[in-house]
Amino acid sequence: MRPIGVFDSGVGGLTVVKELIRQLPHENIVYFGDTARVPYGIKSKETVIRFSIENILFLLKRDVKFICVACNTVSSFALPEIKNHFRVPIVGVITPGAREAVYATRNKRVGVIGTKGTVKSRAYEKEIKQFDPQVKVTAVACPLFVPFAEEGWTSGAVVTTVAKHYLKPLKVAGVDTVILGCTHYPLLRKIIQDVLGSNVTLIDSAKQVAIEVNEILSNEGLLNKKGKGKQDFFVSDNPEWFSNLAQRFLGKPVRNVKKVNNV
Repeated sequence: MRPIGVFDSGVGGLTVVKELIRQLPHENIVYFGDTARVPYGIKSKETVIRFSIENILFLLKRDVKFICVACNTVSSFALPEIKNHFRVPIVGVITPGAREAVYATRNKRVGVIGTKGTVKSRAYEKEIKQFDPQVKVTAVACPLFVPFAEEGWTSGAVVTTVAKHYLKPLKVAGVDTVILGCTHYPLLRKIIQDVLGSNVTLIDSAKQVAIEVNEILSNEGLLNKKGKGKQDFFVSDNPEWFSNLAQRFLGKPVRNVKKVNNV
């Protein structure tokens, strides 16, 4: 059974893996986290493209039938270029999240929260405008949310204070829909929802990506419908760090993480 390949600059893409496991329980998954070169957000576009191509080549050696780019930076900077290099179907996290936000908004005011690199790229804004030019987009960088998620700080006074500060422009703008534009952010979903209020719809890109993968595999006749899927995890550095964090993201222990010396 050929697996689905998933790659990210580090550990955040495991929120996508969690959704894939939930929605596609019969599929095998090969995950690669480029932990030696994280973060991608501060790298040049050319470097991100080069890393992405190397990551895909690594996954193709494991005979993947589909590749999911579980990294907002790669999806923002490199997706059109890397799609041109390979025949295998490739999906990023931007388009599925943008499409769902346009569908969900009632007042045509959408917020996007992400890393500085993702927000600066305006990738979500451009994609949303492709679907509906009338939608007004307010994008805000929330750089401290990533370390909060990795440290397990998902509640408490400090996180609430920071969240209120970051999310204030979205409340001022009157958005009714917000895209969680970083794969770490679903871990902070409750506090983000509490600060924004229950009337604001949160769009989890990881969930939308899994829906899109399901649709494409079904249409291509590549969907596996029996057996229990298994997951293999590879990293370019520090497998112990990855294993410890992975449990937080997946909600279950992750063992046998393999370090790859040459991607």
